[in-house]
Formats: sequence, structure tokens, C-alpha cells
Amino acid sequence: MVTSAHSSHPTFSHTDDIAATWNDLLLLVGRVRLGWLFVALGYGKLGNISPTAAYFASFGLAPAEFGAWFAGCAQIVFGAALILGIATRYAALATFVWVLISNAIAHRYWAYPASAQLDQYNNFLKNMAIMGGALFIFVTGAGRYSLDAMLAKR
Repeated sequence: MVTSAHSSHPTFSHTDDIAATWNDLLLLVGRVRLGWLFVALGYGKLGNISPTAAYFASFGLAPAEFGAWFAGCAQIVFGAALILGIATRYAALATFVWVLISNAIAHRYWAYPASAQLDQYNNFLKNMAIMGGALFIFVTGAGRYSLDAMLAKR
């Protein structure tokens, strides 16, 4: 749990108090937003396997169709775990590793033709931000509004 701390400037201490007061709710909101992204991406893959398999095949990943199914299912599981706050630190760490590998394989913008580099650079940066969010969840845990917290009380 985040506790109130004194900021470097008195003007900012009010913000620290807000963060401390709303800590658990804000952790829930952050988890849901990050998890929702992965659930949506997973369902998108599973709902249309062929383009995902073709994309994976373009990187030499074989068997591409199995990889597409695996990726879709894994993203749904990671996302659902984050949303529900179950095994949250494991899900956050798995999400971090998943996105790191995704960036290393698919979003090496410097290896794309000049016309595609900007889009891939944006995907690369988005994934770096997602990795940062996953690390924050890994460090903070799920918070009070989670299945982890309910199970810990038992």
C-alpha cells in the first residue's frame, strides 16, 4: 500500500495525499485498463486467426497457426488475471516478458522499410509503456480490490 509521503515541494503534498487515499481504487483502475488491452487483443487474434498466423509466419515463427492460437489464449489469460487481480504479480511479470519478446520479434522498427518505420516505432514505444505499467503492477501488487486480497484473508 502506498502511504502519504512528503513531496519535495509543499504544493505537491496534496497530490501525495490523493494517491494514498485512493490507492486501492487506482490500482484496480490501472489493472483493469492494462488487462482490458490484453483481453481485447487476445479475442481479436482468436476471432481472426489467419491474419495473425500469416503475420507470425512472416517472422519465421512455426507453426504459425499454433502460435496465433497460443498468443490469443495467453493474452486473454494474462488480461483476465490482471483484471481480476488473481496471481497478479505473476501475471504482471508474464505480461512484461510477453511484451518484451513481442518487441524483440515483431517491432524492431529499424529493420522495417522506411514507409513502415513510424508505425512500428509507435508500436515499440507503446509496448515500452505497457512494460512500465506491468512493472508497476508487479511491484505494487493488486491492491485491496482483487481476488488476491480476498484469498489472502482466508
